[in-house]
Amino acid sequence: MQLIDTKRYLEIQKRFASLHQQRTTGGSACNTILAIAHLGGKPGLIGKVGKDEPAAFFSANCQKYGIAAQLLKDSQLPTGVASTIITADGQRTFGTYLGAAATLQAADIRPEWFDGYSYFYIEGYLVQNHDLIRHAVKLARQAGLHICIDLASFNIVQDDREFFAELLREIDIVFANEQEATAFTGNNDAKANLRVLADLCDIAVVKIGKHGVWVRRGEEEIHCPAREVPHVVDTTAAGDYFSAGFLYALSQGRDLLACAALGSELSGHIIEVVGTALSETTWQKIKAAYC
Repeated sequence: MQLIDTKRYLEIQKRFASLHQQRTTGGSACNTILAIAHLGGKPGLIGKVGKDEPAAFFSANCQKYGIAAQLLKDSQLPTGVASTIITADGQRTFGTYLGAAATLQAADIRPEWFDGYSYFYIEGYLVQNHDLIRHAVKLARQAGLHICIDLASFNIVQDDREFFAELLREIDIVFANEQEATAFTGNNDAKANLRVLADLCDIAVVKIGKHGVWVRRGEEEIHCPAREVPHVVDTTAAGDYFSAGFLYALSQGRDLLACAALGSELSGHIIEVVGTALSETTWQKIKAAYC
C-alpha cells in the first residue's frame, strides 16, 4: 500500500481509464462495517468526503445498507479513493489517495456520535493524525465502548511505531497480519508476536494467511484454520471482512473460536470475488450457517 498525492491519483485515473474497472464503497473501516451490516448489525461510520459524485455514491450505499454515516464534507478536496491493482494470482496493492478524509480533525468529532454503540473500530490508515486518534479514543472510552484497531499495513506501523506503542495501551482488541505484527515487535514468530500484543490489549488477533489465525485473551489462546479457497481471485478486504465476522460474533456473546471461525468464513468468501462486495445469495448462506 502506498499513500499518494493528488497529482499521482489523477495520473492513475487517467492511465487506467480504458481498462475494466469496478467501483464499490470502500475504505478499510467501511468494508468492515458494511459486512457487519449484512450480518444484521447496526453500525455507524465517522468520516469526511468531498462535495463530488464519489461522495454521493458513498453516502447512497451507506443509506442502502442501514449504516448511520456521520460524513463531514470538504469543499476543496475530492473524496478519497483507493485505486486497487490486482495481479493474475489474486494479490493486490493500493494507491491510496486520502483526499478529504485526511482533513478530518479532532475538533470535528462529536461525543454524541458514540452513543448507542458497543465497539469503536479504528483503521490504521488514519493514525498519522495523532490528535484525531487520541481524541476519538478518549470520547469512545468515555462512552463506555470497547476500542478496536486494525494495524492496516506493515509500512504504516514501521513509520509510526512509537505512536502505535502508545496507542495499543488504550486498545481492547487489536487485529494484525504477520507482517504488521512483525513491524511492531521486530520478531518474525507469529505466536511470540501474539503474546506481545496480548500483553498490551485484552484480545490480540494475528492472521497468518492460508494457515489461519491465532487469537489470545489472557491465558486463553486458540488457533482457527483458514477457510479452504480453491481459487483466490482478489485479496482486497480479506482482513476487513475477518474483523467484521470476529466483531459481530463477539457482540453476540460467542467464544473466541466461534468469532475467529466467522471471521475466517467471511475472509475466505471475499477473496473469491473481485472487489469488496459479496452477493446477497452468499450472505444468506453465511447467515444461515453462522448467525
